[in-house]
Amino acid sequence: MEINFWLIIPIAFLALALGTAIGYALRQLLLEKKITQDKEEAERIIREAIQKASDIELEAKNKALEIRQTAEAEIVRRRNELAREEDRLQKRREELDIRTDRLEKREQALNKRQSVVDKRANEIDKLYEKELEELQRIANMTTDDAKAVLLAEVEKEARTDMARIIRQIEAEAREEGENRARKIITMAIQRVASEHVGEVSTSVVPLPSDEMKGRIIGRNGRNIHAFEQAAGVDVIVDDTPEAVTISCFDPVRREVARRSLEKLVLDGRIHPAHIEKILKTEQKEVERDIIEAGEQASFDAGVPGLHPEIIKMLGRLKYRTSYGQHQLAHAVETARLAGVIAAELGADVEIAKAGGLLHDLGKAMDHNVEGTHSQIGAEFAKRYGVPPAVVNAIASHHHEVEQESVEAAIVEAADAISGARPGARRESLEQYLKRVRSLEEIANSQKGVSQSYALQAGREIRIFVKPEEIDDLESIRLARDIAKKIEETMQYPGQIKVTVIRETRSIDYAK
Repeated sequence: MEINFWLIIPIAFLALALGTAIGYALRQLLLEKKITQDKEEAERIIREAIQKASDIELEAKNKALEIRQTAEAEIVRRRNELAREEDRLQKRREELDIRTDRLEKREQALNKRQSVVDKRANEIDKLYEKELEELQRIANMTTDDAKAVLLAEVEKEARTDMARIIRQIEAEAREEGENRARKIITMAIQRVASEHVGEVSTSVVPLPSDEMKGRIIGRNGRNIHAFEQAAGVDVIVDDTPEAVTISCFDPVRREVARRSLEKLVLDGRIHPAHIEKILKTEQKEVERDIIEAGEQASFDAGVPGLHPEIIKMLGRLKYRTSYGQHQLAHAVETARLAGVIAAELGADVEIAKAGGLLHDLGKAMDHNVEGTHSQIGAEFAKRYGVPPAVVNAIASHHHEVEQESVEAAIVEAADAISGARPGARRESLEQYLKRVRSLEEIANSQKGVSQSYALQAGREIRIFVKPEEIDDLESIRLARDIAKKIEETMQYPGQIKVTVIRETRSIDYAK
């Protein structure tokens, strides 16, 4: 069956138009329904918003009402407080007015009383001036004179009280301190019991015969000049039989020369070449002896760990003496005494022993270096690592610097004990006379002293005073002043006793 193409086309267009119309109609229906739903939803939202707005407005009105009520209550409370404060201030004003009136009345009364007081004060001043003039007329003394007399009496009374208190304190301290010190020092000396009393270095070389003097001098003095130049000493050849004397300020150099000359005398070969050889050999021997002496002294004193240079310098004290006392033996003895005293007093024993052993270290070099032996010894010890406490003990044992520890004071005491004990030292006649004269000059320079005498080799000074110028209590002060001046101006071993004697003699005649 044949289909008509031209018939299908209109039908298709018709169907298409019909479909389009139906779709448009359905679309319109759905759109209208959507619009209706949207309107209903909008109306619902508007109704809810209006309801919420009403609720919020109502709540705001309630809060505003509550705030207003609270504010009104606060205003009422503040007004009440202000009213009460005004009442209180009003009462305060009234009280102040009353008090002001009272003060004004009191001020008026005080002004009247002040006038009366001023009037009476003027009258009293006039009476005082009249009485003062009358007193001066009766006493025949001005005000300044009376003040001077009064001050003199007060000063005299104060000095009397001071002397009495000083005497009481010194008596108590002396009784307790002397007993304690005597016990410690006695025990220390007994424990140390040094065998060294006094040694004297000699420079005299014995000779087998006087003929040896000629060989020592040599042809035209050749040998003796060579010896003196190489050894650095002076050889004195005098009339002393079978002996020559070696003179030199350096004790080590003198010892080397003495040994060398003894060997040359024994050997018999005395000429410049052999002299130089012997001197070099003995120089090495003496240096070895010095080191051994220093090590032995360190061991005997119980002070280990010293620097080799300090050991060497310490050993040089073997050839030094002071007032006839052997210096190295004195150093060891001082170290032992200081150790014992430090142990008894609870101080540092090691520092005390080291300070005692090295306290005179400077005497081994004081002829080559400027300064006191305490100062140069302390500087030398400090240079080679000696502890500061020991250095201070060395520097301060003659009070040239301040003592910083109890060990320094112990070293000073041990040095005095070792040097002042009987047999330890001896003094030359010149030094003895010089010390005696100095003691008497110090005593005679004091006011009120009539005579003074130094006794017991200068270890005591007795002073006679004028009884009309010095009373019993003033004599105590005088003894103290003289002792202090001796300490400041003199150097001496041990201690010096100062005794002031005041006597009053009453003389009458029977007629």
